[in-house]
Amino acid sequence: MIKLKDLKHIVEESDTRAGRIFDLVVQFLVLVSLVSFSVETLPNLSSVVRKWLNVIEMLTVGLFTAEYLLRVAVATPKRSFILSFFGLIDLLAILPFYLSLGMLDLRVVRIVRFLRFFRILKLTRYCNAITRFRKALSLVKEELILFSVAAIIVLYISAVGIYFFEREAQPEAFSSVFHSLWWAIVTLTSVGYGDVYPVTVGGRVFTAFVLIVGLGIVAVPTGLIASALSRVRQLEDKDTLDKPDVANPHLS
Repeated sequence: MIKLKDLKHIVEESDTRAGRIFDLVVQFLVLVSLVSFSVETLPNLSSVVRKWLNVIEMLTVGLFTAEYLLRVAVATPKRSFILSFFGLIDLLAILPFYLSLGMLDLRVVRIVRFLRFFRILKLTRYCNAITRFRKALSLVKEELILFSVAAIIVLYISAVGIYFFEREAQPEAFSSVFHSLWWAIVTLTSVGYGDVYPVTVGGRVFTAFVLIVGLGIVAVPTGLIASALSRVRQLEDKDTLDKPDVANPHLS
């Protein structure tokens, strides 16, 4: 009988054959589920195909549920795992299926089942680059929050400004500050779809300043994350160098 300690090592680590097999099985199930989800969107599927897709869905959800309960069982403390990023992702991977069972409104069922795309996020557990990116975000989360608040303020000011410049010339496109928010978003992010644009001189001058600010909105968080990624990589390299050589302990 497998001890809880050994089971925990298999589920949470991949440095053993059993752990690697467990990880590969979960990754395979995620891919099968995503392919099944995509096939369901094809028109004119036969009843036989839909029946098999439902069987695959129930099977994968059952295995994902077992995986989630297993991870909760071996987690210490359990609350930390349940409320963690990967714990919530694992829960969101199975929750839509169970929520759709008691629903009669097909529109609501479709919306809930659409949330199955969260299963693709389960693959991030097995990607070192994603883990490194998550650590980088954790390092600069306070700076990113501060910058996000500043970006929202600039977004609102841009919407208010273009509203006063363009509301008389284009009453349909800029009829309110809320209507102007679409222009502010696509302009500050430098997307510029071109469906709404200023026609007055004041509006165009104001837009020029908004575009300059928009470059900073894109560049600043990119620089913060790039710097944090570099720092995380340096910390990982330092930890690797600090670890003693297991194969030749005399080298340490």
